[in-house]
Amino acid sequence: MQSKRADVRIIDSETLSDNWYVLKKYIFDLQRRDGEWQRQHREVYDRGNGATILLYNQDKKTVILTRQFRFPVFINGHEGDLIEAAAGLLDNMDPESRIKAEAEEETGFHVSRVQKIFEAYMSPGSVTEKLYFYIAEYQPKDRTGAGGGIKAEGEDIDVLEMTLEEALRGIETGKIVDGKTIMLLYHVALKGIL
Repeated sequence: MQSKRADVRIIDSETLSDNWYVLKKYIFDLQRRDGEWQRQHREVYDRGNGATILLYNQDKKTVILTRQFRFPVFINGHEGDLIEAAAGLLDNMDPESRIKAEAEEETGFHVSRVQKIFEAYMSPGSVTEKLYFYIAEYQPKDRTGAGGGIKAEGEDIDVLEMTLEEALRGIETGKIVDGKTIMLLYHVALKGIL
């Protein structure tokens, strides 16, 4: 892998793990602002890019969120299940198609029109993943199934409907601690969508 930037020279890379996704160790030279070249070592986790979506209902002023066990946050001291917006890795699909499928798998709601609001790197110091953020309006008639995710992928998801006010209060009280979900909830609040 060669960098397209003149101030970055990748010297070496070593795969440390490719069990779940790919963890590599890189050695690279970075030219500092003062012109000096500095050798650095970084471990980079590549799990692919993903997409996330917040489903909302303007009439009821509600949002659809999910609740599930997340092992990484558990070993970091979070005892409860994580409340999140529906999300998933792209898995060689375009972001819009993937998030429509993911929304239906996880929440049971079929959405045909989604609005992309932004893209963001969630942990750029160590993870390559870029997330594509979407919102979509839902109606009760859009529910085609129970949701819950895909058992073969280890998903066991509860579907939650709550008012935007309850969700925002959940951020303040620490009930909602997932970064992508907080960003989506604040977006719809800030933009006056709900």
